[in-house]
Amino acid sequence: MTKTYTLEQIDKIANEIQGRIDIHPKIAMILGSGLGKLSELVSNAVVIPYNELPEWPLSTVEGHAGNLVIGQLEGQDVLIMNGRLHYYEGYSPQQITLPIRVFQRLGIEILVVTNAAGGINQTFVPGNPMLITDQINLLGMAGPNPLRGPNMEEFGPRFPDMSQAYDRELGQIAKEEAQEMDITLYEGVYVSLAGPTFETPAELRFLQTIGADAVGMSTAPEVTVARHSGLRVLGISGITNKASLDGESAASHEEVMETGKRLIPKMMKLLRGILKRLPC
Repeated sequence: MTKTYTLEQIDKIANEIQGRIDIHPKIAMILGSGLGKLSELVSNAVVIPYNELPEWPLSTVEGHAGNLVIGQLEGQDVLIMNGRLHYYEGYSPQQITLPIRVFQRLGIEILVVTNAAGGINQTFVPGNPMLITDQINLLGMAGPNPLRGPNMEEFGPRFPDMSQAYDRELGQIAKEEAQEMDITLYEGVYVSLAGPTFETPAELRFLQTIGADAVGMSTAPEVTVARHSGLRVLGISGITNKASLDGESAASHEEVMETGKRLIPKMMKLLRGILKRLPC
């Protein structure tokens, strides 16, 4: 049975969060693996552990702290999700995307999503970020779509348009900031899989054939629900490893975290520069 939430349940969480803060942020950020350090830079921070929010699923993966951090960063009021949720943890797409519904009720207008991803595009060098220009939600296309079940008109239409899942104006800001900072910023299509297994060489070659540049186990469900709710989305992947299309090298979570040590400073610098320029 599909896990769904009522508007009353969603508003109960939103009210709990709003009751602990005295600001009304318009920007929310979901931090991928290893990027939790960014939340430590938030000033006047209010930290809310996920386990203090009713119905909110808990992060169980290394590198995902599991709390909300609300305050100021680079002159902007922000709400940061330090630790995301994944399908492979046993959560339904509706549980994974519950935070996005709450963000919408809190008045969030822009969602910045980040993740760690494998580079299918063989020209990508691990340790550099990629601007997500589009996505392939294989999980959602195959059936477990986060919008499955009764549509809630308070959020959006039954059949939402996804022709521009990632906001082009926000993407342009990211490209300009990367150029000014002399940071290599690739551009490409992110494909989201269920996980937790890394892909076989045959699967990677298939993903390359259908147009994917980077692969991961998150993001697309959240972006789908964000667009359903009318949020503008900016997505940036951190390329942590080069996908082995011939099977000669093995991927591992340890490799992802190790490459992240080189990647994270670039990602943090870029994200802070982008934040300064977001139209909120």
